[in-house]
Amino acid sequence: MNGTFRPELFDRITAPASGDSLRVIHTDYTDPRPLIWGRRDDGRIFRIPLTDSFDTEWQPDDRHELAVSDPARILGCLLGGAVGDALGAAVEFSDWATIQKQFGPAGIRQMVPAYGRVGAITDDTQMMLFTAEGLIRATVRGEARGICDMASVVHHALLRWLATQHVPASTKVGMDGWLITESELWSRRAPGNTCLSALSQSSRFGEFAVNASKGCGGVMRVAACAFFANPFELGSETARLSHGHPTGYLAAGLFADILKLIWREDLSLHKACVESLARHGDLPGMEETRQLVESVLELHAQGIRPTPSAIERLGGGWIAEEALAIGLWCALSAENLEEGVVLAVNHSGDSDSTGLIAGNLLGLIHGPSAIPGDWLSQLELRQVITQIAADITFVPHCYDPDDSTDAGSAIWLRYPGW
Repeated sequence: MNGTFRPELFDRITAPASGDSLRVIHTDYTDPRPLIWGRRDDGRIFRIPLTDSFDTEWQPDDRHELAVSDPARILGCLLGGAVGDALGAAVEFSDWATIQKQFGPAGIRQMVPAYGRVGAITDDTQMMLFTAEGLIRATVRGEARGICDMASVVHHALLRWLATQHVPASTKVGMDGWLITESELWSRRAPGNTCLSALSQSSRFGEFAVNASKGCGGVMRVAACAFFANPFELGSETARLSHGHPTGYLAAGLFADILKLIWREDLSLHKACVESLARHGDLPGMEETRQLVESVLELHAQGIRPTPSAIERLGGGWIAEEALAIGLWCALSAENLEEGVVLAVNHSGDSDSTGLIAGNLLGLIHGPSAIPGDWLSQLELRQVITQIAADITFVPHCYDPDDSTDAGSAIWLRYPGW
């Protein structure tokens, strides 16, 4: 390879001779025979050697159009959530009057320092990342062992997050894999007391919380569940590890299902909400969530836009159904990601969580190119988030327990499935 063209994660590349177009989902430039892995729009995975002829056979493709289930949508979802979290971090505990006094009549619109730096994420994104890591490790375990309870493996991952908060767990926790080695994650960013107490008191992996909390700490971390099988059940079960009230975990399941319907079935956000409610809205315990989601769908249908005072009438977003409803309303009302996230963080309430939910939705819809460049350039852990997004696509398709190559061994080391 002559070195003039080195594709990076989520680049689109095209082979003019064949017309093939791939989204890069894995790169290995360390091997003497470097490879990249790409995913076609039809889902097929290709492994391409980076030989000297690569530069003539493949070209960069700068188109921003997104196919259904394009892996770049996963990246947009996770990065969009993280920038929403980071924008809201500085005003999470401020009321609207204080936000206006500090940032002007339009509120906060740019990244400002929080937790000692510009672009800092909070516990919301931290837990989103560890949830995603658990889902990938569960996939590896299922392939390697033939049986797996995904919620239990996610629980184990969340207990690793608990360790980064310097809180002891009642259960022995394996500190392996790659995510736990990221030093920037070892920082407390106002973690919710419910998450800390429920996780620290669990006596076994997969044990549901025995509290009556319906705080938003379950719903704000489940976006990655949308990219695995049975997202409603998976989102509900993983949220129930810390939040025992049905609203607290069923709202999380509904959020994951809405994301999945956008991702897999190419539904609009409005249609995804209606369809998900049709499937799950009559479940016992879903009443509070259904009522608020239907309320914001009606508000949107009437052309009523979210304002700080209108959001306040829904609630502050501190509890699950409110956070989901606020994030949905702001995403439904926005023409682009920046507008929706700004709407979602400027209110008297849990700005980082509502910003994250709106960002997850709009990032999935519009892709990573919709994220303002100055937000993205300042975002903490951007590369870690990008790697997790890539691995959500790469690992389930490419891990083979019978594969004795370096690729199979590397996946196990990064995501040990035990």
